[in-house]
Amino acid sequence: MAGMNLFKTFALLALLSGLIVLAGYLLVGNEQGLYYGLGFAALSSFGSWYYSDRAALSAFQAKPTPREEAPDLCDRLERLSDRAGIPTPTLYVVPSESPNAFATGRDPNHAAIALTQGIIDLLPPDELDAVIAHELTHVRNRDTLTQAVAGTLAGSLTFLGRILTLGALYFPMARVGGRRGNNPLVILFLLVVGPVAAGLIRMAISRTREYAADAGAADITGNPLALVRALEKLEDLGQKVPIHGNPAFSPLFIVNPLSKEGMMRLFMTHPPIDDRIQRLKQMAEQAKAEAQTTPAVSSNG
Repeated sequence: MAGMNLFKTFALLALLSGLIVLAGYLLVGNEQGLYYGLGFAALSSFGSWYYSDRAALSAFQAKPTPREEAPDLCDRLERLSDRAGIPTPTLYVVPSESPNAFATGRDPNHAAIALTQGIIDLLPPDELDAVIAHELTHVRNRDTLTQAVAGTLAGSLTFLGRILTLGALYFPMARVGGRRGNNPLVILFLLVVGPVAAGLIRMAISRTREYAADAGAADITGNPLALVRALEKLEDLGQKVPIHGNPAFSPLFIVNPLSKEGMMRLFMTHPPIDDRIQRLKQMAEQAKAEAQTTPAVSSNG
């Protein structure tokens, strides 16, 4: 399952990059546009790799929290990081009553975990451990980088569409799609189809990585049901007390308070909470079954 999720993530990222390259080709109208698209995708990816953590933390006014201000939280983060096998990320606290959490950073050596004041006040120790372990799994799996690159590439397609719009308004005789004038199919792709497709791909990547992070949290804490209880509380209260900040960073959070039902699931940045809870309960049942059979196996040996 983990290998399939990883393959799916890289395939979706490749598809997203391909859309950028195609947009460059359509915008210029010849092979040179392919190189422009590749260059634009590379620059966008590098920028998101290096600056994504600062942008996310500043978007929600997260403040670094030294050990003297929160010794228990810092001890908890260090203990769980050691279990996860990664360096301890920098701890940040978001001054919001909305219960939520996110991880960011370009790699495990440059990572940060942000907890809202609301989630710190709401959850008991075992459930808070499960949430932190979920975010640490994102760091260990480098999902923070994947999400940043996916978000930047998706935004780049929208940016290219805006370039075309300005060109059509102010330079109506500019060459677009290799022909004089504005090719309506090219305009449709760059303004509508491309950005929508990129957004759907980005959300699919986010949903895939959330399942993997839930599984990682269950493994680190050995208590899948603690994360079940935490998710139930966060889903309920998160919709009642929304967090204020740039919605472009919503895929980073452990739960999305704007989740929808029905066809709108395609546009969700997170898997349905019910699906995540069902998977975690299955993990708990499997772990219980294995624990019950282990003594019998050893006694027969």
